[in-house]
Amino acid sequence: METSSREKTILDRIVEARRASVAHRKRVLPDVALKLAVEKAGPPRDFPGALVRSGFNVIAELKKASPSRGILRENYAPAALAASLEQAGAAALSVLTEEEFFFGSLGDLKEARKVVQIPILRKDFIVDPWQVWEARAAGADAFLLIAAILDDQTLGELLELGRSLEMEPLLEVHTREELDRVIAAGARIIGVNNRDLRDFKVRIETSLELIEAIPENCIAVSESGLRTHDDLARLRRAGFDAFLVGEHLMREADPAAPLRALLGTAGHTAA
Repeated sequence: METSSREKTILDRIVEARRASVAHRKRVLPDVALKLAVEKAGPPRDFPGALVRSGFNVIAELKKASPSRGILRENYAPAALAASLEQAGAAALSVLTEEEFFFGSLGDLKEARKVVQIPILRKDFIVDPWQVWEARAAGADAFLLIAAILDDQTLGELLELGRSLEMEPLLEVHTREELDRVIAAGARIIGVNNRDLRDFKVRIETSLELIEAIPENCIAVSESGLRTHDDLARLRRAGFDAFLVGEHLMREADPAAPLRALLGTAGHTAA
């Protein structure tokens, strides 16, 4: 039976819209042109290396809006935000590039890439290899793969494509079943999203429940709902290597201030 629009989750609607958008863009920009652009792009920066430094490794996320919260930031200037967050001590950046629900774009990522030296993750709903090539052509150093929206075969294909382009993806899970799937696929960076993308409810306990099952040789990232330095310290003690934080930063006039508070460096300027 076909799912009615009323029964569809937010995630279903986002993925459906993303597939339609990709189909249109593939007609406008063929694979051949995209691969030529990739050849001209510089080498990717070391995203995995940025997540395993000593200290608290925060992936600071740039996003203008979200389906659950609406507009997070009226004055959204990706280049200025990126430079400020790098200076405040971010280990890497995540840039939301989905247009319809998050009001992002690849242009935002390109702007950020011009002004920072730290790696940038493309945060999007990637369902097609074309989007991986598109990410690399735009200057992304890594990209997100969401286990909940990908079957095992597609997950494996996108993972291997990323590695062929020297972009190690962040594989995102929310349940033990999804975690088992990405481990079987050979994930090296595993993100536990504390926000359930089907209803957008947040539970930090999700990370604590899944960390024991993440292999020691994988980089573990806790995502969403992190608001205090104590949150990061607790998760680090549990075994997490890095932390992805977005909404908490974007809602503040000066996102660098809450980032420094998260890092425990408030009152100091990062070197």
